[in-house]
Amino acid sequence: MLCDGFKNVPNLVLRDVTPLSLGMNTTGDMEFFITKNTSIPFKKTEIFGTVIDNQSGAKIRVCEGERARASDNNLLGSFELFGPPRARRGHPVDVCFTIDENGILIVSAYEKSTGSRNSNTITNDKERLSSQEIKKMIREGENYRVEDEKFLRKANVMNALDSCVYKIKNALVKKEVKVKLSSKEKDQIDRAITKAINLLDSAQQREIDVLENHLEELESSIIQQIIGRYV
Repeated sequence: MLCDGFKNVPNLVLRDVTPLSLGMNTTGDMEFFITKNTSIPFKKTEIFGTVIDNQSGAKIRVCEGERARASDNNLLGSFELFGPPRARRGHPVDVCFTIDENGILIVSAYEKSTGSRNSNTITNDKERLSSQEIKKMIREGENYRVEDEKFLRKANVMNALDSCVYKIKNALVKKEVKVKLSSKEKDQIDRAITKAINLLDSAQQREIDVLENHLEELESSIIQQIIGRYV
C-alpha cells in the first residue's frame, strides 16, 4: 500500500510479457521470432527459403524456450504449408508470429506466388509449460549458454558450407562456365566439393575450425578465383 505522504504518483500500466522466447525449428536449430519478456500484443513476420530444389511443402514447427538446439525446447505445435511452386531452393515463404492481448499465439505461413496459406493457433492451455517448467528452461538457457553458442556457430558454418557447395554446383551446369574451365580447375573444384560433402556428412565429429577453414577455401579459391572469372 502507499502511505498518505506520497502525492502525484503516476499511473502505472502493467503489461503482459512472453515468459519464454518463441520461434521455429529450422533444420534442427532455433530461429527466434519473439524474445523472452517481450510485451504483448506483438506481431513479427520473417521470410524463409525452401531448403531443397522443387520442395512441394514446408513443415512449420513452433517452439518455446531459450536453447539454440530446437530439440532442447518445448514443441508447441506444427503444421504444413503445401503448394510452393517447383523452384530452386531458397524460394521465399512468409512466416508470421502473432500474439494477441490474451496470450493466444497464431503462427501462419504464406507463399505469395500461389496464394497458399496455412496457420496454427496455440492457446495458453495447449502444450504450454507450468511456471516451474518455465523457470527450469530459463535456468537451462543460462547454464548452457556457452554450449549453445558453440552449437549455433557450428550450425551456421554447416549451413554456409552447404550453400557454398550448392552455389558451385549450380555454376558448373552453366555451359558458359563449363567450356571455359581447364581440366586442372575442374579437378580442383571436384576435390573441393567432395571434401566439403564428406565434412558435412561427418560434421558432428569435426571441430568447428576444420569446417570454417574449408568454407574459407571454397569461397576464396573456388568461387572468387575460379568461378568468379566466368560468371
